[in-house]
Amino acid sequence: MMLPIYQVDAFTNKLFGGNPAAVVPLDKWLDDETMQTIAAEDNLAETAFFIKENRNYHIRWMTPLKEVNLCGHATLAAAFVIFNFVEKEINKINFNSRSGILSVEKSGEFLTLDFPSNIPESTERPSHLSDCFEVEPVEILNGGEYLVLVFESEEFIKNYKPNFNLLKLLHPVHMIITAPGSNVDFVSRMFAPNLGINEDPVTGSAHTVLTPYWSKRLGKQKLIAHQLSERGGELICENLGQRVRISGKAVLYLTGNIFLYF
Repeated sequence: MMLPIYQVDAFTNKLFGGNPAAVVPLDKWLDDETMQTIAAEDNLAETAFFIKENRNYHIRWMTPLKEVNLCGHATLAAAFVIFNFVEKEINKINFNSRSGILSVEKSGEFLTLDFPSNIPESTERPSHLSDCFEVEPVEILNGGEYLVLVFESEEFIKNYKPNFNLLKLLHPVHMIITAPGSNVDFVSRMFAPNLGINEDPVTGSAHTVLTPYWSKRLGKQKLIAHQLSERGGELICENLGQRVRISGKAVLYLTGNIFLYF
């Protein structure tokens, strides 16, 4: 069996920036074990698999270790593949997913995700926090699968050196550190060592949590965000209440084929 594969750098306008995702279009679903093995072989933060379902598509995302409920950058990458290689005449896609209907619209070079909002709430101080951070966060929030730690300065976010073994003890899924930005509205970094992703370069789904928080705090609906990973990424976010819109660009890195022999 031969399957097409694409690798796309998402939330960036330059090659080798943003967050790389593998995208594998399918005619029908493979068994879960095979898809998980492909994702492990790709060894990227996420591999997106999709099939066509009537007028919509169905999308699934896998890290090297497990399937996840939502992934922004791999959805952006999958939409980029569909717009450029599968259905070049369309400018909007609806994806069925574990997180409901997700839409992506194309406008010039920008792709805009429409995702459900995830409004974070104050939560208790987790154990091991002082082991992971010398500076105390000004707010500690729970955003579902995300622990959000709010700090005072962009410099702290930029210069923080994580101990991933300790971060594994802090939260079982994802952890975001964030602060006001100097030249943008807010900055962040995201860690998920328990999912096999020590630090994610750019995390679309994290901004379903960050957008409503910073929108309320800054008193504005539209925000510019920068994820301060080594690769870096830029996102334009809009708070719509129950939904958020997250816009960015994408760049193709490679196309190829997967050869499966059983």
